Amino acid sequence: MAINEGDFIKLSYTGKVGDNVFDTTNEDEAKTAGIHSPNAVYGPVTICIGQKHVIAGLDEELVGKKVGDEATVTVPPEKAFGERDPKRLKSFPKNQFKEKPVRGMQVKLEEAGEGTVVDVIGTKVLVDFNAPLAGATLTYSYKIEETATQPLDQLKGLVRLYAGRDMEIELDGEKAIITLPPGIIYDRRWLLWRGRIIHEGFEYIKGISEIVLVETFKKPDKKEE
Repeated sequence: MAINEGDFIKLSYTGKVGDNVFDTTNEDEAKTAGIHSPNAVYGPVTICIGQKHVIAGLDEELVGKKVGDEATVTVPPEKAFGERDPKRLKSFPKNQFKEKPVRGMQVKLEEAGEGTVVDVIGTKVLVDFNAPLAGATLTYSYKIEETATQPLDQLKGLVRLYAGRDMEIELDGEKAIITLPPGIIYDRRWLLWRGRIIHEGFEYIKGISEIVLVETFKKPDKKEE
């Protein structure tokens, strides 16, 4: 059966710029490419087709395909991270930075957002606010592993996709109960994407009418005097 927009699938992929891997769901490939993260969760990702869970060029490629299909697709900049905009290259006084700026440093400036230091010239710092892969043509090798038709699998997939970790989730009728791991309040990624997970859980997953987040705190043991 052909895959359509709104369907959930489990997808394996590797993205490259030229011969360089910049993103992959395969842990061995990540290690070989030198981009492995010990905190990342590897393996197929669960996505909803047509909902921008992957870049546009890859998302469009998957429509009409079937489980088991695998191929390589070339994605032009306009369907990847966009064209590079020279106007997003800006100069700032060096004393505006809390830390000494050096080439390659990621910085965040209130008036401009997040960018990368590309040069330091005297008292001036040149920062590029384009996406790192803006202007690049990408290739993605992918395989559609299976469909995800159960609400529980779909919600687990959204949590992993946005939060970058697995969580304990169970369904009680139409109520989804997510047990939050200890220390989650300090996880910036979770705090940033929690609302999106809840919104998409209601919007794209049929059979869920309530989502409960369970956070447990334990009283610490008293130290003996």
